Amino acid sequence: MTKQALPTKTLPAVQLRVPTHEDAFVWHRLFDDPDVMEFFGSGASAELSVYEELTARQRRHDAERGFCFWTLLDADGEPIGFTGAQPWPHDWGPKGEIEIGWRLGRAAWGKGYATAAAQATLERVRAAGVGHVVAMVDARNARSAAVARRLGMELAETFTTPSKRQAHRFRLAL
Repeated sequence: MTKQALPTKTLPAVQLRVPTHEDAFVWHRLFDDPDVMEFFGSGASAELSVYEELTARQRRHDAERGFCFWTLLDADGEPIGFTGAQPWPHDWGPKGEIEIGWRLGRAAWGKGYATAAAQATLERVRAAGVGHVVAMVDARNARSAAVARRLGMELAETFTTPSKRQAHRFRLAL
């Protein structure tokens, strides 16, 4: 009997764009949800000013490095979150490393967008000359850990964050 390959899930079409100032408002709206923020920071929604600073910083990263956390758009051009890469921004954890990440509004979960967008991110950072990336994932966030594994990332370390949460550092050589 011949063994048949399992069908692979077709990933949705996604678009990535450098975040605009207006995207700060979009991100704030998309992420103003306790379910979305459960594994980020304090778990609470962030103020609009946080997203204004974040989108401005991402525009600088794109101009300087050729990559950033881009606004993630579905096939119809509607914003559904962000994905991309940036230098690790904290004085703890993988200092000096390039972190990839993703955050989607609740309505976009479970549809393959995070994996499709992260794959596009890997292509762009590889083209920018990045040799490896890390993904920092709260140890309780099974969905994000699954995305990292689908990308071929390997668990490199488990540690305790300054906020006393367990976290995983996944790593991938490009």
